[in-house]
Amino acid sequence: MADGPAASTATADVSPHADFEQVGAVADAVLYEGYLLYPYRRSSAKNRVRWQFGVLFPRDWVEADGPVTPTVSGSADSWYQRTECLARIRRPDATVRVRLRYLQMQRKQVQETGPDGYRDVPSLRTGDGTVHLTFDEAVPREAEVTLRLDERAHHGTTVPVGAPGGTDVEPLPGDAGRVVRVREELRGSVTVTAERLAPDLVRLQVRTAHTGLAPAPRTARDEALRGAFIATHTLIGGDGVEFVSLIDPPAALHDQVRACRNEFTFPVLGGVSSLGGDPPTARVLLSAPIILPDHPQVAPESPGDLHDAAEIDEILTLRTMLLTDEEKREARATDPRAAAILDRVDTMPPEVFARLHGAVRSLTPSRPAAPPGEHPATPSGERPAWWQEGGDDGPAPATDTVLVDGVPLGGGSRVRLSPRGRGADAQDMFLAGRTAEVAAVFHDVDGSVHLAVTLDDDPASELHTWYGRFHYFRPDELEPLEPAREPAPSDTPAAEA
Repeated sequence: MADGPAASTATADVSPHADFEQVGAVADAVLYEGYLLYPYRRSSAKNRVRWQFGVLFPRDWVEADGPVTPTVSGSADSWYQRTECLARIRRPDATVRVRLRYLQMQRKQVQETGPDGYRDVPSLRTGDGTVHLTFDEAVPREAEVTLRLDERAHHGTTVPVGAPGGTDVEPLPGDAGRVVRVREELRGSVTVTAERLAPDLVRLQVRTAHTGLAPAPRTARDEALRGAFIATHTLIGGDGVEFVSLIDPPAALHDQVRACRNEFTFPVLGGVSSLGGDPPTARVLLSAPIILPDHPQVAPESPGDLHDAAEIDEILTLRTMLLTDEEKREARATDPRAAAILDRVDTMPPEVFARLHGAVRSLTPSRPAAPPGEHPATPSGERPAWWQEGGDDGPAPATDTVLVDGVPLGGGSRVRLSPRGRGADAQDMFLAGRTAEVAAVFHDVDGSVHLAVTLDDDPASELHTWYGRFHYFRPDELEPLEPAREPAPSDTPAAEA
C-alpha cells in the first residue's frame, strides 16, 4: 500500500501482481540486507554503522560537498535512483506496475521514570528482568504506481510517495519507565515514463527521488538517516508486457540495451522465464541497489533471513547457537527482528538444520568407464575431478595451462575479457572488453577450470596480486591476445583462490 500523504494518488488499492510474489523472498533479502548483523547485538562494532545500500537523502544534504557520481551500485548515498529497461508489448492495452519498497527509520528511545518525569537512558532493566535498549529500528513501507502504455505514457506519470511521521509510547511494567518510538515524515516521488522504440518495444524509465526538506549541511549521517528512504528498490511488472535482460540481451537489441542508463540501482529479471527459451525474458524485474544476476533466488534450504545474504546460513546458525545467555538477552533487547532470529535458531528441528549443510545443484555428465589401469576419460587438456582417480595429482596454479582457441593460457598470458551473458556473474559483465594478465589456473573440485586475472588498468593490481585477490573467469570467457610466456618466479600468486 502507499504510505503517508500520497495514499490518495498512489495505487494502494491494487492487489499485488502474482509475479511480484515470485521475487518476494529475494526482495525482502535486499530490504533487510545488513539491517542487523551477527551477533545481532547493539554493542557489536559492526552494528554501529548501518544502512549502506539504497539510501536516499535530501539532495541539498547529499550535494553539500559537490555532486555525486552516478554508478549502477547503490552503495553510495544519493538523492535519487534511476532505472531504465526494455519491455516488449504483447497487448494493445498493456500496463506497467511499479512497486517502490523501502525502510523508514524509527528511533526507539528508552526512558526511565524519575522524580521530575522521564529521562533518556541507553538501557533499562525492569522488575521482571527484561532488558530494554535504545536503538534505531526501521518500518517497511511500500507504494505502487500503474502506467498504461498508450500515447500518454511518453509524458510520464509522477506520483508523490512517502510515509507520515509519528510517535508511539509504550509504558513499561511497574512504572519503571517507557519506550518512545519516533518517526520523521518522508517525502518523495516516483516518475514512470515509456519511450516507444518500435511498435512492440518501449524503453521504460522509473525515477525515484527524495523531495523532503534537507537537514543542515553538516548534520551527521546517523541523524540524517531519520529522514531518509533506506534500502530503496523497485519491483516492475505489469499486464501484457515482458522484460528483456540487460545482462544477456538478444543480439538485435544490443544498441537499445547499451543506451539504457541505470543510476544507483540495476534491474535484473525476476521469477522464471516467461518463454522458457532464448533469449531470456520475464514478467517481472527487480531493480536493486545491490548488483544481482538474472533470476536471483534464495536457496530453498534457508529457513529464514539472517540479514546477511552474503553469508552461509549454516555458519551463522551455528555461531548464533553458541551465543551466551547474556549475549542472547542483549540481542533480544536490541531489536524484535534479532529476537525472531534467535527464536528460530533455538527451536530449529534437526532435519531443518541438516538441510543447511549444502546441496548439489549440478553434476558433471557421466563419462565412459576407463579400462583397467587407466585414468577416467576426460576431454583433452582437462584434469579429472577431485573424486576421480588422478584428480589430486599435483595441481600447480602458477604453471598449469589451459587451451583456449588453440593457445595455451597460463601465468603471464595476456587476454581480453569476454564474459558470456548466460550464467555469467553480473559484476563480471561490467568488465567486458577490458584486457588483463593471467596470474594462475585453478582446477575446481567439480572438475571445472577458472583463470585468475588482474586488470591491466587497475592501479591496485600489484597490491591485489600480493594479497592473492583476483577476478576469476572460465576459459570460454577469455580471448588470447598473445601466446603464453614462461612464468617468472615473481608471477607466482601469494595466495590461492
